Amino acid sequence: MQSLFSTALRLTRNTADAEDLVQEAYLRAYRGYESFSEGTNLRAWLFRILTNAHINRYRSKKRRVEETEFDDVEDFYLYRKLHDPGALGRSAEDELMGLFGEGEVVAAVEALPEAYRVAVLLADVEGFAYKEIAEILDIPIGTVMSRLHRGRKALQKELYEFASARGLVERQIRPDQTSPEPAGTER
Repeated sequence: MQSLFSTALRLTRNTADAEDLVQEAYLRAYRGYESFSEGTNLRAWLFRILTNAHINRYRSKKRRVEETEFDDVEDFYLYRKLHDPGALGRSAEDELMGLFGEGEVVAAVEALPEAYRVAVLLADVEGFAYKEIAEILDIPIGTVMSRLHRGRKALQKELYEFASARGLVERQIRPDQTSPEPAGTER
């Protein structure tokens, strides 16, 4: 299931770890298939297994010292150093996305706390309904709504700060506030 792998990749931020996580989720699903209730959402059940496996790995990883392969760092540095997309033939939209591209959005999503990030990814990237997310994460639907609201607000703030620093939006200051706020966020 491609969407299972893409979610695992977003959770782990590493292709090899994502492959391992999906494999572990499939193995757990195979072993626990008798606990699957006929007529329930199989996709949501698999995502819940994937999410639980990720949480278990995340917790165990927190207890260990983080290691980095020097070869991976060196290869990444060389790739970034040599990679130049070239500006010839770029449209105005491409130029704008060059100023405010996918990298900033990904960085803003990755900067979210784990609980908010998972909820935002499941809702806004994978397209799950609130009820399905609640089932996957085994939390009340109100908690899903709260995490999504807070995660989206944090993303809005982070991306607004980036856009205003690049001059892509104008800051607006109301008489009752001391610092600029994004347009359209009146209280």
